[in-house]
Amino acid sequence: MGQGRLLTVEAMRRVDAAAIAAGTPGIALMRAAGAAVAERARALLPEGGSVLVLCGPGNNGGDGFVAARILAEAGLPVEIRLLGRRDDLSGDAALAAAEWRGDVTEGIGPDDLARFDLAIDALFGAGLSRDLDGTARTLVERVAAAACPVLAVDVPSGIDGDTGAVRGAAIRARETVTFVALKPGHLLQPGSAHCGTLHVAEIGTGEAALAEGLSACEPPLYRNGPALWGAAFPRHAADSHKYTRGHALVLSGPACRTGAARLAARGALRVGAGLVTVASPASALAENAAHLTAIMLRACENADDLDDLLVDERLNVVLVGPGLGTGQPTRDLVAVAASSGRNLVLDADALTSFKGEAATLARHLAEGDAAAVLTPHAGEFARLFGGTEAADEGLGKVERARRAAALSGAVVVLKGADTVIADPDGRLAINDHGTPHLGTAGSGDVLGGLIAGLLAQGMPPFEAAAAGVWLHGDAGRRHGPGLIAEDLPELMPRVLGALESRLR
Repeated sequence: MGQGRLLTVEAMRRVDAAAIAAGTPGIALMRAAGAAVAERARALLPEGGSVLVLCGPGNNGGDGFVAARILAEAGLPVEIRLLGRRDDLSGDAALAAAEWRGDVTEGIGPDDLARFDLAIDALFGAGLSRDLDGTARTLVERVAAAACPVLAVDVPSGIDGDTGAVRGAAIRARETVTFVALKPGHLLQPGSAHCGTLHVAEIGTGEAALAEGLSACEPPLYRNGPALWGAAFPRHAADSHKYTRGHALVLSGPACRTGAARLAARGALRVGAGLVTVASPASALAENAAHLTAIMLRACENADDLDDLLVDERLNVVLVGPGLGTGQPTRDLVAVAASSGRNLVLDADALTSFKGEAATLARHLAEGDAAAVLTPHAGEFARLFGGTEAADEGLGKVERARRAAALSGAVVVLKGADTVIADPDGRLAINDHGTPHLGTAGSGDVLGGLIAGLLAQGMPPFEAAAAGVWLHGDAGRRHGPGLIAEDLPELMPRVLGALESRLR
């Protein structure tokens, strides 16, 4: 699907409804879905392995009945356990159950799973609308506690398809087969951790039905990756040189607090910015000079000095925050940088300095017509947007990031294992191309530098932010255990080389 578009639960309902209205019977879609599940089950099973199919009372259970029938017809030992009574099934699920000629047992015992090589979880799909309780929760908890590997249908039962939240209890799957397109809950935590390897199966809904579903996801929602931003990624012509590739200015903290700025500056240079300057108090110039070679240095004691520096129009991006310290001096630096109309990346102390004053920050950005990217982790986000509608935890990460972007007028990169990138125009991307190895001191400073370096080269803010997040994750994946922040910029040549080949 173009550019990695995601479908919400409601959008997927529209796809199914549109396909059925256009003449494809619902049972045909169900048979195709069940066949895709059966195909993955056979790939996971050992020779002659046995399968337990757990069916719920709705269409997800119908998919399970179809998969069970196909596996049984292939000669595999298959048993079905049904949550509820067979006579209570209706619609397409009842039709699928009627095609199953074997026995159906209601419920599952504590030790039943131990006899099987694979369990197919067809209990509840992405549209689960409330927390599980009673018999359903007991069953899900029983499966979650078992050693038997699980193949989930649509999403692991108990995961909210839109938010990735656990609805009371949830199954952890080795693999998940979903249909037509991924849902946000496949990528957002904790849902992503429950899904295992993801597979998307086509089931014959057709392009017109897909377009109907996508129309329900406007502004669009994406899975972050090169398909989203590759067309805007910097390509350097034969006659390009350092002055055509932008000049990023990174503000440094005082002596003994300079490392974060240097990490950011190194990231900006390695990702392709033609020039990078670190501006620091005079007392920190020698400390920075001892560590930097290709990166230039300028003295900057306060907001007036920054104003003087920005007379040089070649400085087209300013990164403010890492290691600066919090308080009025940092707020003043942000105000001057914003008033200059430059592209901005604001992180760390630049965000915390506006604790509870998101509206003030938004006013600075608006008055200077500054295109900005904010890169908060969860704590910084809570401090900056506390007291606003974006701080409502009940909304889920996607909606909080979307509201924060609209409120601030800036691209918001809400960092984490499931980083969300939100544009003020409503576009949003979820990144699942990361690794826990990135959870180390200074990693976020490098990310800020990568985004600044891409902005310097002319990428639009949303695309630069999404690309920076993906490149950052790719570097972490390539390095693996033992990663420290200093490694990330040095991995960029490999990351960029592989990306260049991919974008050809």
